[in-house]
Amino acid sequence: MERSIYFFGGGQADGDAQQKELLGGKGAGLAEMTRLGIPVPPGFTVTTEVCNAYYAAGRALPAGVEDEIRAAIGRLESLLDARFGSAEAPLLVSVRSGARASMPGMMDTILNLGLNDEIARGLAERTGSERFALDAYRRFILTYADIVLGVPRDRFEEALGRARKQAAARLGVDATRLNAAELERKVPDSLLDPESLAALIQRQKDIVLGATGRPFPDDPYVQLWGAIRAVFDSWKNHRAQVYRKMHDIPEAWGTACNVQAMVFGNLGDDSGTGVAFTRDPSTGERRFYGEWLPNAQGEDVVAGVRTPHPLSRSGTGGGVDDARSLEAQMPDVYAELVEVQATLERHFRDMQDLEFTIQQKKLFLLQCRTGKRTGRAAVRIAVEMAKEGLISQREAILRVDPGSIDQLLHPSIDPSAPKKLLARGLPASPGAATGQVVFSADEAERRAGQGKAVILVRSETSPEDIHGMKAARGILTARGGMTSHAAVVARGMGKSCVAGCSAISVSQGQMAVTLYDDHGHPTDTITVKAGDLITLDGGTGTVYLGAVPTVPAALSGEFEELMVWADAVRRLRVRSNADTPHDARTARNFGAEGIGLCRTEHMFFDEERIQAMREMILADGEAGRRRALAKLLPFQRGDFVGVFREMAGLPVTIRLLDPPLHEFLPQDEAQLHQLSKAMGVPAQDLSRKNEELVEYNPMLGHRGCRLAITSPEIYEMQARAIVEAACEVAAAGIEVEPEIMIPLSMTRRELAITRALVEGVAEKVFAEKGRRVDVRFGTMIELPRAALVAGELAEEAEFFSFGTNDLTQTALGISRDDAGRFLGAYVEAGIFAKDPFQSLDAAGVGELVEIGRDRGRAARPGLKLGVCGEHGGDPSSIAFFERAGLDYVSCSPFRVPVARLAAAQAALAAESARGPRATD
Repeated sequence: MERSIYFFGGGQADGDAQQKELLGGKGAGLAEMTRLGIPVPPGFTVTTEVCNAYYAAGRALPAGVEDEIRAAIGRLESLLDARFGSAEAPLLVSVRSGARASMPGMMDTILNLGLNDEIARGLAERTGSERFALDAYRRFILTYADIVLGVPRDRFEEALGRARKQAAARLGVDATRLNAAELERKVPDSLLDPESLAALIQRQKDIVLGATGRPFPDDPYVQLWGAIRAVFDSWKNHRAQVYRKMHDIPEAWGTACNVQAMVFGNLGDDSGTGVAFTRDPSTGERRFYGEWLPNAQGEDVVAGVRTPHPLSRSGTGGGVDDARSLEAQMPDVYAELVEVQATLERHFRDMQDLEFTIQQKKLFLLQCRTGKRTGRAAVRIAVEMAKEGLISQREAILRVDPGSIDQLLHPSIDPSAPKKLLARGLPASPGAATGQVVFSADEAERRAGQGKAVILVRSETSPEDIHGMKAARGILTARGGMTSHAAVVARGMGKSCVAGCSAISVSQGQMAVTLYDDHGHPTDTITVKAGDLITLDGGTGTVYLGAVPTVPAALSGEFEELMVWADAVRRLRVRSNADTPHDARTARNFGAEGIGLCRTEHMFFDEERIQAMREMILADGEAGRRRALAKLLPFQRGDFVGVFREMAGLPVTIRLLDPPLHEFLPQDEAQLHQLSKAMGVPAQDLSRKNEELVEYNPMLGHRGCRLAITSPEIYEMQARAIVEAACEVAAAGIEVEPEIMIPLSMTRRELAITRALVEGVAEKVFAEKGRRVDVRFGTMIELPRAALVAGELAEEAEFFSFGTNDLTQTALGISRDDAGRFLGAYVEAGIFAKDPFQSLDAAGVGELVEIGRDRGRAARPGLKLGVCGEHGGDPSSIAFFERAGLDYVSCSPFRVPVARLAAAQAALAAESARGPRATD
């Protein structure tokens, strides 16, 4: 490391916005704002390199770092004319994490560091407010004890509750019937007097001593070393690890640590704190948006302990002039903040997330970073910024995370459906969600693991709830605003969230809901218990009792515009996996350019068809199988007619029967006896036949093209159904492009036999119909041997489709159905960067794809290559397929927009890697 510390302050900064890898997003933003002349409390950043060295040294700060930090503290002291550890001119600091990628609430922050009994008295004298100094001190002890000393916050709740009750008695409030949440509403922190705070501080110290066996540290430098270590330790805490996995943030990045002079929003009613966004993070609307709290510190807004006020007079909507707004309370500060946010958005050319503090009517910016946003907002912001000339269309394409497009496809509440209003809160994250009420993150994870839809209900969420928020369909909180932890994290996850729902009170495993009339007067209270169904509308902030029907999402005009731009630059075509006419219609509506995988086996599970399918499988001899297949032929033909009509003029790749036959057989005695009666065959004979079909490893057994080798009549029926349907649709004047695909092939001879079978059937049908259609013949590449002998297979096949699900299984020797037991540990240990069944193993399976590509095209120039596994909808896998020069990817219908955008981004990345485009 050349240097460990980067200072900012006094209008100068050692770093800048381009150094996110070294300074983290927060540190780079603070440095850049300082350079721009924006009011930022001075401080310094300890780099991400120090964090990585800290872990490499067994969680010890590298030699020399403490000396550099002491020197940086000295610079702060000179700049501010204050002293760290002095009671006469106390310098207090905040210690905050700051990774290069935004991870809101996932790592740790400590405020008011540098206090002890003597310095707290000095701070009281210097500010003229004993109550402020003691409030800052008790906040510091609570946070430091929790984060650094490992004393859980809940150990301090009783002491805080006692202080509230004492204050309630002084204020004449009857607290005997109030639960903890109600008591906090009646007696907020701001009503705790100095006497109550002093007693609370002593009780907090006693708790620390009892829990750790050591007194609370009073040496400011000891406090500082502990805090910096805790910030680095938080990089590997559970919630940060969960968040990194969700957002593909590498563990090797590490976090920076920012030490910054404190400014105080809790000095009185002329002070405050808030969070703001330069555009609406939920909708993307171009309006300055945010919330603030008077006489508060930043943690009060983010933690959601108090429900904040809007920034602008019209912030609550509905044309209401809100007198609680910052604009109304401090118009000059508000005007300055508006000017600062506009400057920062122009400078960074993206929507910004700001944290600010007002100390005695003086504005300070504490953070500036690219703001988290919903998928809908991301699309709107990108398109509108391109139209404003702030960014180019290509930059707009790259600005939107393809995975976030899923959020645009979420259902919303059916406006015509009957519903029972339960409560209203803030519309923190859009989308509708119905589920069983749960009151803890652990319970949410447990029930979701059982396949149940759940809504996580909390007074307010904290970073420790991350696993439950991930598992839940939606989140409901009693407290907190649009920038609370629950709101920010839910928006990032694409989860429905209603926050700040003051009508609810959560206590002892149930939710009490106060009902109001149209005039806002309370009329009744009902109780909602764990397991009861509720529905959230995160777009309106409404909570309903029971399950409410939803309607499909309507895609915005900005979305369609962005897709037009994306389609213009992408090279990879995007098809869809679709097995029914309905699926095909949905896929085409989402922009699919054909069907890359139509799985014929999915057509057999209908009640009318499964009986004939079972008769075919259990028939004794070819004649019996053909009789059963004759019953299935019209069903198959009808399905293909519907699919061809929906995909008129686009290719439709149909995979002939692939799974092992035992998957279609009766699974219980009742089904077996029903089949016995229909076939006129003794049940014991059918049971014996059923047992004969059982395989030890069916995924590598009698399936795929192996069925055609032993029972060619199965593929004959399917080929006839496909060609007859194609002729019928073509006769109606509709263009058809059928492609017949053979699964699980590994030799040229298998393909030669099945091709002859298909072509023989096709010629018979052409003769019968007096019409010909072009039918292409190809195969899936699902086995390592198939990739290695792709040149031989290409002698028979006109196209390849890489079935990356099975190719991953067979290449890695890992069963997809059983991998869940250990793959998580493999990812945690760094053996795989990601689950290889979700994101392609480029080094192994990817090389097989490239081998198949090279050898196949060497034998048949122009060989069409596609992908039809789950990886066809995964953005990082799509980037690999673009680099590999494949022709198309195929994915589920609702992933088609994701794949279209990902393919465009992959094309732009490939173009960038090749160098600047040629100009005239």
